[in-house]
Amino acid sequence: MCYRLLKPALFRLEPENAHRLALHSLQLLETLGLSRLLPSLPSAPRTVMGLAFPNPVGLAAGFDKNGDYIDALAALGFGFIEVGTITPKAQDGNPPPRLFRLTEEEAIINRLGFNNKGVDYLVERLQQKRFQGILGVNLGKNRDTSLENAVEDYIYSFRRVAAYASYITINISSPNTPELRNLQHGELLRELLQQLKREQAQLLESSKKYLPLVLKLAPDLNDEALRQIAETLLAEKIDGVIATNTTLSREGVKDQVQAREAGGLSGKPLCALSTAVIRKLQNILQNKIPIIASGGVFSETAAQEKLQAGASLVQVYSGFIYQGPGWVRKLIKNLKR
Repeated sequence: MCYRLLKPALFRLEPENAHRLALHSLQLLETLGLSRLLPSLPSAPRTVMGLAFPNPVGLAAGFDKNGDYIDALAALGFGFIEVGTITPKAQDGNPPPRLFRLTEEEAIINRLGFNNKGVDYLVERLQQKRFQGILGVNLGKNRDTSLENAVEDYIYSFRRVAAYASYITINISSPNTPELRNLQHGELLRELLQQLKREQAQLLESSKKYLPLVLKLAPDLNDEALRQIAETLLAEKIDGVIATNTTLSREGVKDQVQAREAGGLSGKPLCALSTAVIRKLQNILQNKIPIIASGGVFSETAAQEKLQAGASLVQVYSGFIYQGPGWVRKLIKNLKR
């Protein structure tokens, strides 16, 4: 109820300013201890990638890029939180305006471009968090790092966050960093995964910690490209896959002026496309690698469809923005066990 009253005012603000204000407000509620007044959630545990999730609903990367609001967001009931995308060096991302609401379609277009304060800042925040639940860290490469040297960026950040992360997401599917999506294919993909698997093995040997590796895929891959990637994931024994990132398609929003903006589309129009990718992946992976659904989760029905299509967990982002914090608990409560 409270969010329904506040939402019109928030949506009159420039989107990035509204986002910052909403996060600051959640932080204030958590600092004052008011988040503890929220009703308890039923237990809905799931074990995925060897990790015990208290419930299957997580927050997707991008919402809290720098890990500044982990404790405040955790109080809303999420079964897991993914921070990032983080890069080795801080970078400003693309120039504003770079975030656009398509309110009639309940969609968002962003071309943020991995704006973040860098992995060293994130590590400082992770050292200060109180949250003890499952935390994913989403890694990307800096914009000025060539594809040939991209592996070094991912390895550097992996090493920096390994002690604090529950799992690592390899983001090579954002449409907002030039040529990044080329890393999803062929030898570039194999080399990246092999190098990170070596880092994973070394961490296990030195620290007795197994840190699952998850690959986040674009929704715009054709069937053959998706098959080749899935087979590479199986061959390299990757622990999980997120389907999907934002799309370059404008299907469902073509009539909107904002649809002309460059960037990745997320929200309700992405739902069917993302679910189709989940089904195709499941047909190939056959439960050998768990799938985390992301893209267009706006209702219990949409979330349930993704679980039925083969996903083990779901992540929300745009639905959270449009429907508000209270919706998270409703979603968790109403998902079928």
